[in-house]
Amino acid sequence: MFPLNNEENLSASATAKRKPRKKITQQRLKNIALYYLKRFESSAANLRNVLHRRVETYARENPDWNKNEAFQWIEDLIADFERLHYLDDSRFAELKINSYLSAGKPARYIKNKLREKGLEESLIEKALAEVEYDPLQMALHFAKRKKIGPYRPTEQRHEFHRKDMAALLRAGFDYDIVCEVLKSESEDCDF
Repeated sequence: MFPLNNEENLSASATAKRKPRKKITQQRLKNIALYYLKRFESSAANLRNVLHRRVETYARENPDWNKNEAFQWIEDLIADFERLHYLDDSRFAELKINSYLSAGKPARYIKNKLREKGLEESLIEKALAEVEYDPLQMALHFAKRKKIGPYRPTEQRHEFHRKDMAALLRAGFDYDIVCEVLKSESEDCDF
């Protein structure tokens, strides 16, 4: 009837135990991986990281459990998924590159993001070489989306020139491309 005081609230929440995590088995890891791949396209290295995190979390709560066996299950599972073409790093790279290009991202940004997902440098270079990529067009697309540079009202262009330049440079576009996009009135394109 009456609200509990803070001490009673703390003791009540302390006694309410969290449900224990389900035991990590080979089948459970496979189910986790399949569910993840059903929702997201992934590289082999990224899926490995996802599964390793699950194993590490379970191992922290159950210190007597052997996580090394689970790591071997993960490697076997990834090999099976690659054999069945559930995982394909080149397909993943192609999809991500197309997605980033349609968003107007520069090559430097794309390479960094794909490295974060665990793709090899040679695969990234090969996938980027297969795609038509015009850095000037990507920079113009980015400027149009952000309404900066030539897409800013004429009376504001000079006032926001430095900010527009900084935005394009932070996005990862080369200095020469940025100067070309902004079509600077001054001879030099310095800040």
